[in-house]
Amino acid sequence: MADKKKQKTRPDASESASLSRKEYDKELALLHVELVKLQQWVVATGAKVCVVFEGRDGAGKGGTIKALTERVSPRIFRVVALPAPTDREKSQMYMQRYLPQLPAAGEVVIFDRSWYNRAGVERVMGFCTQAQVDAFLKAIPLVERVMVDSGILLFKYWLEVSEAEQTRRLQARIEDERKTWKLTKMDLDSYSRWYDYSRARDDMFKASDTAIAPWFVGRSDNKKRVRLNIISHLLEHIPYTAGPREKIKLPKRQKAKGYQEPDHPYRYVPEKF
Repeated sequence: MADKKKQKTRPDASESASLSRKEYDKELALLHVELVKLQQWVVATGAKVCVVFEGRDGAGKGGTIKALTERVSPRIFRVVALPAPTDREKSQMYMQRYLPQLPAAGEVVIFDRSWYNRAGVERVMGFCTQAQVDAFLKAIPLVERVMVDSGILLFKYWLEVSEAEQTRRLQARIEDERKTWKLTKMDLDSYSRWYDYSRARDDMFKASDTAIAPWFVGRSDNKKRVRLNIISHLLEHIPYTAGPREKIKLPKRQKAKGYQEPDHPYRYVPEKF
């Protein structure tokens, strides 16, 4: 595994002061270097990594995924956020539309919500029957065992946000025109069902928090800390090593050999800033 110095033990997020932007950027930059090393290792070894993010609306899944992927290749780190199922997909075996998204050799696939929709939003919002939920919870440990036995490194993260912080974040989406696209009618309906979601989460953990595919909970009231903590945790639990780094030197440019810039009336973008 790469240098252990990147791993730090932090105080309980609920008891710690806010992390400054400067400190956050410094720590994230170090983790980004390690993620690039992980990427190179995944490609070189043909590893298959699958990362699942779940949590209530406003828990910070999107921001955490962005922090995780912003300095690596989208061809290697692939984010999957499936839309609502089509009529055809509704008629299929439930896991069928998720299976093609699982990683092949040399890939890291990140699910922004996953097959656990059945245990969460589908259950709470009445999009499936209780019998379907029960069947899913009974089957999913077996499915995930098959995934792990096939060589997939599976990581499941639940982002836990408090009632007060969720309210603050959703209210911010209402008031900030840059964030209104994040707020849907379903988000509003879901907001009123806090304890239905709590019961669904509890049942999901009871059924699927297994030794072979455990859930890891990140307390997400502090966005900066949870991003650093989850990325650090992921790196710590993958046995990657840093490959040799070749020395890179820019080659000399070719000579102009008579080339001249054309007298073309370029339509330049107005420089307002």
